[in-house]
Amino acid sequence: MVKFGLQFKATLENVTNVRPLGDDFRWFLKLKCGNCGEIPDKWQYVTLEESVPLKGGRSSASMVQKCKLCARENSIDILGDTINPYNAEDSERFKTMVQFECRGLEPIDFQPQAGFAAQGAESVTQFPEVNLQEKDWTDYDEEVKESVGIYEVTHQFIKC
Repeated sequence: MVKFGLQFKATLENVTNVRPLGDDFRWFLKLKCGNCGEIPDKWQYVTLEESVPLKGGRSSASMVQKCKLCARENSIDILGDTINPYNAEDSERFKTMVQFECRGLEPIDFQPQAGFAAQGAESVTQFPEVNLQEKDWTDYDEEVKESVGIYEVTHQFIKC
């Protein structure tokens, strides 16, 4: 089993505490089979709330799948206690947002979508519906009368 960290990077304007919202947040990933190298064309997602027992019954994972090419059973599990917010002081730097424990799989790409939340950097304004699918998001913080935004979203995976 190998742990991979998803590192997030963005330019933040007047927001902080960018984070996935809820146990049903969908992490959209492209996963490569460690046995044969097969990479499915479609995005697959994993959530904290889903748990599937592994063969042998000793543990579970967020997703268990059989490779379509080599038929090997692989799994990926979200390590819930590793989820960290991306804050204003992290702006324009890579920071690990979550770790995945993988057996036979390697995450190679991430597609941010809806389900993120953020908070005003100089206010208590909450932004509960941040969609990062376009790699940019903008809004307006009425409390401090300033525009807010998340720009140039990018990512990388690291071995932990």
